[in-house]
Amino acid sequence: MNTNTQTTRLYHSTLSPFCRKVRLVLAEKKIEVELVEEKYWENPPDLKRRNPAGKLPVLRFRGTMLAESQAIVEYIDEVVSESPLMPRGALDRHEVRRLCAWFDDKFNSEVTQPILNERVWKKILRSGYPDSRAVKDGLRAIKEHIDYLAGLLEDRRWLAGGAMSLADFTAAAHFSCLDYISDVDWDRSEVLRDWYATIKSRPAFRGVLADQVPGIQPAPHYAELDFG
Repeated sequence: MNTNTQTTRLYHSTLSPFCRKVRLVLAEKKIEVELVEEKYWENPPDLKRRNPAGKLPVLRFRGTMLAESQAIVEYIDEVVSESPLMPRGALDRHEVRRLCAWFDDKFNSEVTQPILNERVWKKILRSGYPDSRAVKDGLRAIKEHIDYLAGLLEDRRWLAGGAMSLADFTAAAHFSCLDYISDVDWDRSEVLRDWYATIKSRPAFRGVLADQVPGIQPAPHYAELDFG
């Protein structure tokens, strides 16, 4: 047997919420994984060989290449039954998927992507100065998202209902990227802050909280379980 083909390996980018979602789910499932940082902006030739879409993350799991973060985490949840992250009921599963899409589409386009592009990626790629208008728009949008999520959590223990799910890890992946650069106003909602403190206290979060991006220091409270 070629043991190398059996190694679980994640091709990722440290501050990608999509990659972090996969990392968190793998850790929650107690699946050991080798992390390979990819400079996707350099269009490495092997990236399209692994994923014709040329996007991260790509997970090699049990000898098979898997792509697209939501498809990956749902597949992992199906084949590794311990610590299930999708509910049994069809309507409950719909709510989980709705919230995952909310973060990966709406939240990402309105908040995560513009803020990280301006405050992180322009610095890493040396592609100019941050556009303050884009940053302000992102910070304005996140307030509306926080208010919406706080409303959900007034009646729910976790974002999609009574049990922790893929929706929580998807949300936490996005918030953790923004929290790295201290762009979340946690004082706006005590219930959302408590939710994030609870999920970031899980062992699955340890790897993410230990992340260091060269040239960009994390916020002082980033790895503090109680926000310092």
